[in-house]
Amino acid sequence: MRLGVVFDRDLPPESLPSFAAELDGTTVSDLWVVEDLGWTGAISSAATALAATSRLRVGIGITPAPLRNPMLLAMELANLARLHPGRLAAGIGHGVQAWMRQVGAAAASPLSLLEETITSVRALLRGETVTLHGREVGLDGVRLVHPPAEPPPVLAGVVNPRSLALSGRVAQGTILPEGFTPERLRSMIEGIGATGDHEVVAFVHLYVGDDARAALRKAAEEQAGFLQVAPEEVVMAAGSPEEAATLVRAMWQAGVSTVAVRPVGADPLSHVHKLLSAL
Repeated sequence: MRLGVVFDRDLPPESLPSFAAELDGTTVSDLWVVEDLGWTGAISSAATALAATSRLRVGIGITPAPLRNPMLLAMELANLARLHPGRLAAGIGHGVQAWMRQVGAAAASPLSLLEETITSVRALLRGETVTLHGREVGLDGVRLVHPPAEPPPVLAGVVNPRSLALSGRVAQGTILPEGFTPERLRSMIEGIGATGDHEVVAFVHLYVGDDARAALRKAAEEQAGFLQVAPEEVVMAAGSPEEAATLVRAMWQAGVSTVAVRPVGADPLSHVHKLLSAL
């Protein structure tokens, strides 16, 4: 059971090095960086976080497949993995389809694109020469000159049933978004249908304090829109330290390998420290 922390997309990018360095001195296992359209790039964020730390695993959650040529993505991931062996986890997803349309990158078949991207990136990271004439991806005899000795795990950031099954088939792990109950997470994990060491990472908003409801209102509304549920149905690690810790434990018990909390507020790491004290 692992505990990670998400560097929220609304935080100033220049605060990432100090944020990462402070986490490096705790018992937290992971730091996750995001890539949402218009905010920041995940590869540069991951490189910054890795350089600012010595212990933490840095997770990319996620790079949208439509915005990344598989060869270029493999080159970037290989570079980070060689510079920081064993400390990178690479998430790849469909991307928010409305955003992909905004930048002219929407795929005719998002499922095919994700599967072809993950399989080709994994093969390239293993040092293989890849030729793939797929529905969405075209590669002709390409390989990495400097493949990493320890390829980073590639995870799929997905939600819907067909994508969950795809993740269980071709990825080494699955990243699930914020807002789901432990019971729903358990059902989704069953839908992944993976065997062996398939890591499941689940994000969840975090706020410790009596004013949690007000502080998390905006986040709840945003996530409710993404999940297409009512804001009050969005599950969050909120309230007292013990209440937040109880939800985190329930997520672990549901089968989540890594719970990645996304602290909200002007002093996000204060909420992480309070959670750690309760855990």
